[in-house]
Amino acid sequence: MSKIKTLGEILKLKNIKISGAESCTGGMVAAEITSVDGISAVFNESFVTYSNDAKHRNLGVSLEILEKFGAVSEECAGEMAQGAAARSGADIAFSVTGIAGPTGGTKEKPVGTVCFGVFFKGVTLTRTAHFKGDRESVRRSSVDFVIDMMLSAVGS
Repeated sequence: MSKIKTLGEILKLKNIKISGAESCTGGMVAAEITSVDGISAVFNESFVTYSNDAKHRNLGVSLEILEKFGAVSEECAGEMAQGAAARSGADIAFSVTGIAGPTGGTKEKPVGTVCFGVFFKGVTLTRTAHFKGDRESVRRSSVDFVIDMMLSAVGS
């Protein structure tokens, strides 16, 4: 069974409501989640918040976090996941924010830098990964990475 189907089955079995917030993946994680038959029982909504303004306005990411750490930071990813959970009433929420390229990277945050958050049972886990490849492969790797994080959180 694929990882997303395994995650979906666990969420449905345990009645764990899920939501998320995506930036650089632009809804790809939500698309994966909705590929699971019957997932509407636990998946109500997700947010694509590409701009800093959208992260602040729709998820409540603080302007201080955005100014001090930037959108591509574990601090931002954590607040994105918390905001998605709070606004949707979800039990678990994920977030993805990063630089998929081919432009936009800096010395401190090169192309392929992606930050993730998973909020579950009052705990927020964050991670940063550095992926190689073109824009599509960075985005695809990001989807796989956050699915693995959620599987770990819910106890695959």
